[in-house]
Amino acid sequence: MKILIINGPNLNLLGTREPETYGSKKFEDYFADLQFRFREVELSYFQSNIEGEIIDHLHKSVGEFDGIVLNAAAYTHTSVGIGDAVKAIEVPVVEVHISNTHAREEFRHKSFIAPVAKGVILGFGLQGYDLAIQSFINSKK
Repeated sequence: MKILIINGPNLNLLGTREPETYGSKKFEDYFADLQFRFREVELSYFQSNIEGEIIDHLHKSVGEFDGIVLNAAAYTHTSVGIGDAVKAIEVPVVEVHISNTHAREEFRHKSFIAPVAKGVILGFGLQGYDLAIQSFINSKK
């Protein structure tokens, strides 16, 4: 099984950005932990602050990956284009957010991805990525 993790804008700052909200661990370190915990899965990782690059990676995933874990960050609430890309591809996508977006500002309550995603996981910190990966593993059993 091959799973792609895509992180959106500002998530390259995990570990230093608002640690009270996002924790103090860098995503690259967490990704290494994920690779260790899910040795039976081939995990790939991509992060971009650029909307079009995220869309391009979603398009390129077709035929390459069995699932995508997508944390589009702020683009979740603004990008019709990313939502359309998720809808257009046949690769299942689980939307993940580190924080509980519904406990934050009102504009973070709407997702352009959720209506076309396999599922949504939010508010469990970095553990949300584990849960998303586990959901793909469980769906193959």
